[in-house]
Amino acid sequence: METPHRVSTLELFFDLVFVFTITQLTVLLADDISFRGAGQVLVIFTVLFWMYGGYAHLTNQVPPDRTVRRVLLILAMGAFLVCALAVPTAFGAGGVAFGLGYVFVVLVHSALYTQAHGTGVLWFALPNLSCALSVLAAGFFDGPPAWGLWMLALLIQFVVPQLVQRVAASGAAPAEAASASASASAVTTVSDQLGGMSAEHLVERHGLLLIIVFGESVIAIGIGTGSLPLSVGIAGGAFLALAIASALWWMYFVRDEGRAEEVFAETAPEKRFKLAMLAYYYAFLPMLLGIAAFAAGVKKTIGHLGEHLHTGPALALAGGVAVYLAGDLAFRAVLGIGPARFRAAAMLLALATVPLGAATAGLWQLLALVVVLLAALGAEARWAPAASAERAPAATGSG
Repeated sequence: METPHRVSTLELFFDLVFVFTITQLTVLLADDISFRGAGQVLVIFTVLFWMYGGYAHLTNQVPPDRTVRRVLLILAMGAFLVCALAVPTAFGAGGVAFGLGYVFVVLVHSALYTQAHGTGVLWFALPNLSCALSVLAAGFFDGPPAWGLWMLALLIQFVVPQLVQRVAASGAAPAEAASASASASAVTTVSDQLGGMSAEHLVERHGLLLIIVFGESVIAIGIGTGSLPLSVGIAGGAFLALAIASALWWMYFVRDEGRAEEVFAETAPEKRFKLAMLAYYYAFLPMLLGIAAFAAGVKKTIGHLGEHLHTGPALALAGGVAVYLAGDLAFRAVLGIGPARFRAAAMLLALATVPLGAATAGLWQLLALVVVLLAALGAEARWAPAASAERAPAATGSG
């Protein structure tokens, strides 16, 4: 039986600082709801969330239970704060500051892992540093060269899992090397080298991150109203925006989180790394971005509920919900959680509300999104009340 491993208050503090980057991305998108703005948000957050995942896996295996570890983690928080402050100008005057902050984030991560695992961390520390240096170099350029260096960073980042899944077995005892088979003595998985992951901690940590991000969507309601006098219309619109966020919360925390922990608990500890990458990076990425996009749409809509929406805000509202649902569907597919049909239908219907907001008013689009999400939850409660988690192929594959 595994030793219980709960999320520490320092890790939660770390998450609060990290989520400020999402707040800044919401501001960036709200100021520039265009393909260019959306592209910048996507690229910046994909890079940042990679290292957030690195720290989540780090504290899963190297708890911040010593003074040195705590101090290093606080320094990493400071570096993430620098990145967050530079987010609005990361493709301009703040690019160098963002890059320096990100390089420091990577260096602290590597130093913390080295404390527990020695030089074996170089297998993923060096690619991470290469990615960070590419981001830093992008800060010295504008236009296509800057975009090219950001794309290079993403390329390095997504190649990393392939590089670290099989690494040369280092530090093996001569006797063990002699008794092992030729293939086994040549390679080992990174999970074997760094140790297994706590299922309880992994699921709890990412759930806490998600709930903090939902909190940011609520803050967006208040920011969107600004100094406007509280009227019945604004109060109603705020309630509808909160209802949408609550429905999205319900889908993960009531329907998915407990079943996700069951799947991870049933998966061998040394095989959880690959499953965690699929579920809590690749699938979680659109879920978090979806909330940020929805929050940006709310900020642009809440003070103009009775007016026709421009395409940008209408698409941010509906697209944010749809992107969240797409990520949630991927999350469920990875872990073998079903059914998918109700949420897939809700994703398509959410996108169909864009012309409604543009043709009528933002208030009616918010109401339509509430109806779509409640209908999906109602259908699941009616026709899939006790759907069980079935092991997905990724859960049983080699790490």
